[in-house]
Amino acid sequence: MREFVIKVKGMVCNGCENRVKNALNNIDGVENVIADHTTGTVTVNANSEVLESVIKEKIEDIGFEVVKED
Repeated sequence: MREFVIKVKGMVCNGCENRVKNALNNIDGVENVIADHTTGTVTVNANSEVLESVIKEKIEDIGFEVVKED
């Protein structure tokens, strides 16, 4: 099991959190998703087959911006 913590811009309410959770839970291998609009983070627990790039792409596909880490 791996954990990804991703910074996300654009989540402003519980509805946004639910959109992110629902989208990411549809990815095969994702076990748990915690989205928090107050901190702007999404925490994803997934099996080793799930790529971080797939998670980030799904977040952006539903209209949120993944913050690039320097």
